[in-house]
Amino acid sequence: MKGARNLLSGVLLLIGVVWFLQGVGVLPGSFMTGDIRWAVAGIVSAAVGIGLWRYNRDREN
Repeated sequence: MKGARNLLSGVLLLIGVVWFLQGVGVLPGSFMTGDIRWAVAGIVSAAVGIGLWRYNRDREN
């Protein structure tokens, strides 16, 4: 189960970074480019991914 949570946290972090970069216009070529809502969604997604990763790390100790 811990491995699945680690995988999910990595996917959430990666998706969050992509959404953020598209939302601020760094990664062009999508309907999300330049839309601040996607930047905010990316920040939230990345924060959840980091939080889940830290939760898994803290549970090991």
